[in-house]
Amino acid sequence: MLPGCSVSSLAAKFAFFPPEPPTYTVKKEDNGRLVASGIPRDHSLDVLVVDTKRGNKVVAFYLRNPYARLTVLYSHGNAADLGQLYDLFVQLKVNLRVNLMGYDYSGYGASTGKPSEYNTYADIEAVYRCLETEYGVSQEDLILYGQSVGSGPTLHLAARLPRLRGVVLHSAILSGLRVVCHVNFNFCFDIYKNINKIKKVKCPVLVIHGTEDDVVNWLHGKGLWKLARDPYEPLWIKGGGHCNLELYPDYIRHLCKFIKEMENITTATRLKKIRQSLQLPRKGCNLCHSTTTTFTTSCCHPIRIQKPTCSGCSQTGCLNLWCCKGSAYFCNWCCRGDGQ
Repeated sequence: MLPGCSVSSLAAKFAFFPPEPPTYTVKKEDNGRLVASGIPRDHSLDVLVVDTKRGNKVVAFYLRNPYARLTVLYSHGNAADLGQLYDLFVQLKVNLRVNLMGYDYSGYGASTGKPSEYNTYADIEAVYRCLETEYGVSQEDLILYGQSVGSGPTLHLAARLPRLRGVVLHSAILSGLRVVCHVNFNFCFDIYKNINKIKKVKCPVLVIHGTEDDVVNWLHGKGLWKLARDPYEPLWIKGGGHCNLELYPDYIRHLCKFIKEMENITTATRLKKIRQSLQLPRKGCNLCHSTTTTFTTSCCHPIRIQKPTCSGCSQTGCLNLWCCKGSAYFCNWCCRGDGQ
């Protein structure tokens, strides 16, 4: 039987298929600006090389939209690089009215190093820091997008950003091992344990998956959607496979709807959803700050129960704090002597 590290390395070989040779190269012009070969000259495109904490240099494309309110950080699938994805990025930038940052994992395209699970984590962290420092993008204005294997680094980062605006999971995986065999339990040597990380994501999560995906079964997407803390209306594309979902009209239509709703989320709305998830008291009348009743046994231990009738003033309903005096209960006013 193979040890865990060997199985993990084997899983990585099945997970990453960088195009050989890469579909583009990066060079520096006389003015110091980086350009990518085979990519149209576009004044709205920045070509970047970002250093990661694991010593690699990853290439990123940043596409500006002057009408954008949000930025999308796109983590691509396992058999593509930025040269192949440029046209898709342009379409998403225009149709969704967003700024878009896409990047190549270590060992993909013109990025240095070798592809691995932990290198992709370092890659997305470095690109996110670049968005913060170079473009002033905060997590509140960021949507993470992960396609296929890209769902791994996406959920890794999303679980660490509590104020993120949203997440899109496109043909995503529950875990690496679950793609190749149907298991219902976790192994320490598994890679991309999204099944655990999705539970830590606090923002809305949109799941998109094709019902006829023969690479990553549709049940992966369904499982992630069910585990999400704040699931958005999913898009199950009937007849869709693993690499063709962008060709379906519902794909861009549903994405546009999601982006628009994320744009309209206000701070007040976000706080309301947080309160609801935590089951915090809602604001009530002038006498109460809760729609539930809190009373104390011996005036020290708070308990929430249905509101009884005050033995002092016979009022019910809008009474907040109760003090236990023998077998009788008194409202806050009567307990302090302010009532009858």
